[in-house]
Parts: sequence; structure tokens; C-alpha cells
Amino acid sequence: MNAKSAISKEIFAPHDERMLGAVQVKRRTKKKIPFLATGGQGEYLTYICLSVICFFYFIRSVTNKKPAQASITKVKQFEGSTSFVRRTQWMLEQLRQVNGIDPNRDSPEFDLLFENAFDQWVASTASEKCTFFQVLHHTCQRYLTDKKPEFINCQSKIMGGNSILHSAADSVTSAVQKASQALNERGERLGRAEEKTEELKNSAQQFAETAHKV
Repeated sequence: MNAKSAISKEIFAPHDERMLGAVQVKRRTKKKIPFLATGGQGEYLTYICLSVICFFYFIRSVTNKKPAQASITKVKQFEGSTSFVRRTQWMLEQLRQVNGIDPNRDSPEFDLLFENAFDQWVASTASEKCTFFQVLHHTCQRYLTDKKPEFINCQSKIMGGNSILHSAADSVTSAVQKASQALNERGERLGRAEEKTEELKNSAQQFAETAHKV
């Protein structure tokens, strides 16, 4: 099980939360305890995770669904431990700005501005940051009715229709269409085989009747 799957299972699943995406990061600005990926006492890995939880309530035996509540959570894994620890958490409504730093190239750097916090990060890879940004942008559009965060200095592929979410949906649709086509073709082949079998049966019956008369 990879780290992100383990975070989803250990941190979010027990609270009926669904993790939508995560990105491994380190700070761009110096802190008293620096981020180091391996070795050393007191070192840790940091992940920024996006999750959502839906609430249900009952009125006259009818289940009603409240709007989903999305959040961004900082999760850490300390050296020598296989478990993860939930740290700071912000509601998605508190996110004010997402800064991709450079709209002209694949860059792992990004900033997140909240109502009461500002963090400067570097993702483990530019592609991981891009995937996280796509999921984050899609989630903001889906779950926030107003006060959506501002996305600045982001590449067009993050904001446009060619996101990983749309690609995944297209892949599923294509797979379903191919499966349906294969079943139809198989059905046609079976139908032709049944017709051929019936023709052979009739021919054999006619042959038997003629032989009996002779």
C-alpha cells in the first residue's frame, strides 16, 4: 500500500471522509525544524490532503443529504513510524488563493493562502502538483457556491477541460462503449450461428425424409 492509500485509510476513512487527492510537499521558506525526506532525528514527511464528507439527517423517516463539506488537511509521517498524524485542517471555504507561481512551465512550487494562514510549498514533482491542482479546482467549482478561491499563475491545463478528472471520465465512457460494442458483436455472431444451425437441422430433416421415402 502506498503512502496516499495508507493516509486515506488511516486518517480519513475512520471519520467517514473520502480523500480526493494529496500531494507530498516541503516548505520553500526556512523553519526551525526543516523538512528532510530521509535520515536524521525528528524528521518527517508532509502531505497536503483534500477530502470531503457528506452529512445525512432524517426527517419523517426520509433520508436527506446536506451539502458536502470539503477540507484541506496537513498530514505528517514522522521518521521511524509507519502511521500518519493529522495536523492543521482548514475548511475549503477558508481557502482564498491558490498560486501556481509560473503559468508558463511545469513547476513544483505553489502557495496556499487561507483566511488565517499562508504557506509556501514545493511538491515532490511538478506532475504531482498539477494533478492536485486539477482536483482542487474541480472540488472548489463543485462544492463552493460562492467565495471561490482565486487561482493565479496556473497553467491552462489545470483550469481547462483537459483535466485528469475529465480524462478519467472519458476513459470510463470509452471502456463502456467498447464493452457494449463487443457484446453486440458477440450477439450478432451467436445469432448467425443459431441461424446456421437451424438451416443445417432443416436440411438434415429433409434429407432424412427423402431417404425414408426411397
